[in-house]
Amino acid sequence: MAVYTLVDDEELIAFLATYDLGPLLSCKGIAEGVENSNYYLHTGAGSFILTLYEKRVAETDLPFFLNLMEHLAARGVTCPLPVKNRAGLALGRLAGRPAVIVTFLDGYSIHHPEIAHCAALGANLAQLHLAGADFAQRRRNALSVEGWRPLFSTCASRAEEVATGLRALVDAELDHLERSWPRDLPSGVIHADLFPDNVFFLGERISGLIDFYFACTDAYAYDLAICLNAWCFDAEHRYQPDKGAALLDAYQRIRPLSCAEIEAFPMLARGAALRFLLTRYVDWLNVPPGALVRPKDPREYLAKLRFHQSAADARVYGVGS
Repeated sequence: MAVYTLVDDEELIAFLATYDLGPLLSCKGIAEGVENSNYYLHTGAGSFILTLYEKRVAETDLPFFLNLMEHLAARGVTCPLPVKNRAGLALGRLAGRPAVIVTFLDGYSIHHPEIAHCAALGANLAQLHLAGADFAQRRRNALSVEGWRPLFSTCASRAEEVATGLRALVDAELDHLERSWPRDLPSGVIHADLFPDNVFFLGERISGLIDFYFACTDAYAYDLAICLNAWCFDAEHRYQPDKGAALLDAYQRIRPLSCAEIEAFPMLARGAALRFLLTRYVDWLNVPPGALVRPKDPREYLAKLRFHQSAADARVYGVGS
């Protein structure tokens, strides 16, 4: 979450007048995250989140995201529900941007996950994958292996501003992953961005999953690899085997990995690290002037990528032994 687009008070009040949410009581920008503009709304009907879609989110993809949240919620996954206006529409426009109001979830993000948090995540991720198995819509993952080279090319000439030797490293990694990327793994709806700031807890229990705006159709094990990268390294970017084992064991108790998924896991973890290295790198170099946003350091994922490059097989992560 973040704030790129400022909303005029009169525009917001007029926008809310098309809903049955009562009067606007307060509105506050949310600075965390990097993708969309988000506001905390408090109205006569309660608390909500207002999102204005920016940057990589294509307006044509929004029905997929909104329908997916409704589908998952109906199958027991706790996630925000889009709020419909009096015309029965969830998607509107505000400040020149596509805009949606969704329900507010209680809970808080864990900045330094412990083993129990990783286990809770693994179980919830497996449940999400099973709940989405019968979702009829599909969306290609534009930020999978075919999209990484075009993304890097937009800023490749500035790679040395982030880290010495980064351009050569990324070029070589792209060559390797494009040749070796796993295909035909079990696939379906994945979240694709389930970082700690997109998971709410109450104690050690997950109270909600948010920010489905990278959700797509892709390999389930790739989603698991994204989570391992995001949750199972310490502040110095060193892999924590106990956390990884908790995540993977809890996932597999609900949805066991196939032999092909286990064999592919090191490559998927490596690709997931490169994907977030590249998107963070592009964001790091392209923060709009005046945006209320804190770009995340891409060098975190450079360190994680180097770890995965050294992994001989999935036993490094605690699976496939």
